[in-house]
Amino acid sequence: MWNHKYLLRIDYRIVVAILFLMGISLLVISSMTADVSNNEVVFFTSPVKSQIERFIIGWIVFLFFAGFDYRKFSKYSHILYLVMVLVLLGLYLTQPIQRVHRWYRIPFINFSIQPSEFAKIVVVISLAALLEGKEKIAHRWSVILQIMAIVGIPFFLILKQPDLGSALVLYPITLVMGYLAGINKKIINVLSLSGLIGIVFVSLMFTNVLTHEKMRPFFTSFLKEYQYERLNPNTYHQKASQTSISIGGLTGCGWHKGEFAGKKFLPMAHTDSVFAAFGEEFGFIGIVFLLFLFYGLIYFSFQVSSMAKDRFGKLLSSGVAVYLSMHIIINIAMMIGFLPISGVPLILITYGGSSVMITMAALGILQSIYSRRFMF
Repeated sequence: MWNHKYLLRIDYRIVVAILFLMGISLLVISSMTADVSNNEVVFFTSPVKSQIERFIIGWIVFLFFAGFDYRKFSKYSHILYLVMVLVLLGLYLTQPIQRVHRWYRIPFINFSIQPSEFAKIVVVISLAALLEGKEKIAHRWSVILQIMAIVGIPFFLILKQPDLGSALVLYPITLVMGYLAGINKKIINVLSLSGLIGIVFVSLMFTNVLTHEKMRPFFTSFLKEYQYERLNPNTYHQKASQTSISIGGLTGCGWHKGEFAGKKFLPMAHTDSVFAAFGEEFGFIGIVFLLFLFYGLIYFSFQVSSMAKDRFGKLLSSGVAVYLSMHIIINIAMMIGFLPISGVPLILITYGGSSVMITMAALGILQSIYSRRFMF
């Protein structure tokens, strides 16, 4: 089941990219959580130390899944799915944190776990296991209804937390995996077109081509007022993130020299808004370098999908690749003003334990598929 020999076959290019991304994360977190009341530059702030601990745990998780035989996931997918649903339901039996049901707070160690991150990977595994043996009947409605059930249950449980961003990540994952599995192309086309129209519509609102107030009567006919306000492009957080990025200019203000984010004018500077904080301090050149690292990560992910020799491996790796891609695209789109801010983390950069561990688990699974590509 687990074999250390496969660790020798991993693609070390991806290890280099991960290390760079983790280094960037620590730089931004250090700058955004430093005490601005004195001019002394301190790297190891308390959040930086916490993030280093999470990165160490993340590497352990990565090595475990890289050596783990990914084909075993197909066998245990039902158990994983049941555990995932129970964990999501259990959130509503706990006290809310920050007025939402998104985290389990683990006592004594000051650590919180966000089950929605775990749920995304379990949905990918469950869909891959379902579609693995249905190549000839994937177009049937019975299969489509099973897919809708597998995705629909966690989708609505996550949406109710509320966590719209995490719930919507499941949509493109399902479309890509369904397309590769041979689901009825008409259904894929309709769902893809619907999603594209929705994204374009929201983007037009956030770029002020369609004004928020003029669209209010239409949207509030089927949405509640507070739900529609989530599509407001004129919130302070939305404007602050764009301001922070624009201040960075070409070369940035420099590490620990951000005049806007560094002085706490940017909300959630080391969590949701970490991309904007990085843009202010390292500028357009820094952003290009960061995007280059992300490109390498995503290129490798889809490369694994093309190399996988079994159907389960292809579907699993493609789902993981889309999972990683959507987190990057959605987070950056939120910060530059194309999508509403919805709490989707920027993988390996945002401060937080659940995102780090699940991302490293996902990358470990990809390495497991990659290192076993000559077995069949």
